[in-house]
Amino acid sequence: MSEAASSPPAVVADGAPPVPRSREVLTDEALAFLAGLHRRFAPRRAELLARRKERRAEIARTGTLDFRPETADVRSGDWRVAPAPAALEDRRVEITGPTDRKMTVNALNSGARVWLADFEDASAPTWHNVVSGQINLIDAYERRIDFTTPEGKSYALKDDAELATVVMRPRGWHLDERHLTVDGEPVPGALVDFGLYFFHNARRLLAKDKGPYFYLPKTESYLEARLWNDVFVFAQDQLGIPQGTIRATVLIETITAAFEMEEILYELRDHAAGLNAGRWDYLFSIVKNFRDAGEKFVLPDRNAVTMTAPFMRAYTELLVRTCHKRGAHAIGGMAAFIPSRRDPEVNAKALEKVRADKEREAGDGFDGSWVAHPDLVPVARAAFDAVLGERPHQKDRLREEVDVTADQLLAVDSLEAKPTFEGLRNAVQVGIRYIEAWLRGLGAVAIFNLMEDAATAEISRSQIWQWIDAGVVLDNGEKVTAELVREVAAAELAAIRAESGEQAFAAGSWQRAHDLLLQVSLDETYVDFLTLPAYELLD
Repeated sequence: MSEAASSPPAVVADGAPPVPRSREVLTDEALAFLAGLHRRFAPRRAELLARRKERRAEIARTGTLDFRPETADVRSGDWRVAPAPAALEDRRVEITGPTDRKMTVNALNSGARVWLADFEDASAPTWHNVVSGQINLIDAYERRIDFTTPEGKSYALKDDAELATVVMRPRGWHLDERHLTVDGEPVPGALVDFGLYFFHNARRLLAKDKGPYFYLPKTESYLEARLWNDVFVFAQDQLGIPQGTIRATVLIETITAAFEMEEILYELRDHAAGLNAGRWDYLFSIVKNFRDAGEKFVLPDRNAVTMTAPFMRAYTELLVRTCHKRGAHAIGGMAAFIPSRRDPEVNAKALEKVRADKEREAGDGFDGSWVAHPDLVPVARAAFDAVLGERPHQKDRLREEVDVTADQLLAVDSLEAKPTFEGLRNAVQVGIRYIEAWLRGLGAVAIFNLMEDAATAEISRSQIWQWIDAGVVLDNGEKVTAELVREVAAAELAAIRAESGEQAFAAGSWQRAHDLLLQVSLDETYVDFLTLPAYELLD
């Protein structure tokens, strides 16, 4: 008998909201599997979270980062990751989105090569979303999923050959799942999402000549990648799945991980599929880690930081070079612009900006990239088709001319743009609107013609914190203070109330969103993730 099967199972906590069909996912066997994962790996996860705090304290003390001298032999060594499975050989367009029923059908039918089925930043982790998302993926693999709009329009899956390959993204290591406990402790959300998906779908996917593929978010070090690799080895052994069946793409979306790309691939080399340039979380990570390091690390308005900024070019070019040197896919980030089916002018601008973004990525050597809406799939595909042709990727472009230094990765002060009052107001507007939607269970939200998720909300509140701490003076001559932020937030809340009407305003979570934004933006003690206090407000 396996270790997972012989150990007492995870327990659904008292007070967990009922979710239809939950027993199909939360079987005794699946809960025992989760218990095995928790007992083996939760202690090491806790140690690594503590290491994050130590690393941040070191950054606060030194005001800098560098490549690790103790892993120089990995960077200079002659090694490559395992060859990509056929289902992940061509990744030129990937669509992202949560695992609700409508998105599941539309993403699989979108024409993208890959769907990032998201349990992380594009999904608020309500218990309903956590469980029903797993049900929806099982239903999709069993071809028993469909969706009908309130207007009566029905959607069903196309033929298997036309469906996107699923790469599932579990939550990051920092989040717990309080609705499942083992020995009285909440199970890490990452292990819940990964464990339930792997337990129920590994064999289903193998029968379809695919496999359990994952995106790994919020990774901050090669030691965290090592933990994931050990989880994969254990999980495959427990279910009798051949080693190497799991493949993982790591999001390089933290500044610390940018200095350990090769080490991260090395730790996962038998299970690695590639790296992704998670641009929005990357900006958040820079602000978070260097938030009190002085004027040098003060970013201007979020939307003024483009991918052509020197420090962002250094990051993406290093990622492509690293991946191709080691035989891995380099996947580009997501342009936040989304099309409009109602406003031709907005639509044209969005398509043009996305086209330019994807053409730049394809020209730089990326093997694929992300979009957030099915209407953008043809735009991204055309950009990569023009460079790739019939080839599945361009790993042969080694980019050996790229030589990125630590100073280049940290050259935030190379930007000419400066913080503005409109930038502050936009941060407040986006923060309140996104948090309100998140508290209602929505993780991906269109705001001002941009697709926002938890990462962009994190940038907004972190910039507010940093600008106050640094005493930034805006373009209109005003100094950013807590009182100014409160004034802007109060005006925005009043505008939302007037715009939506009293009944709709009262039905939403606007006041709670306003209060939480101010809490995570103004408190002297900076909370690492706004989703930590926000999670306490979810069902």
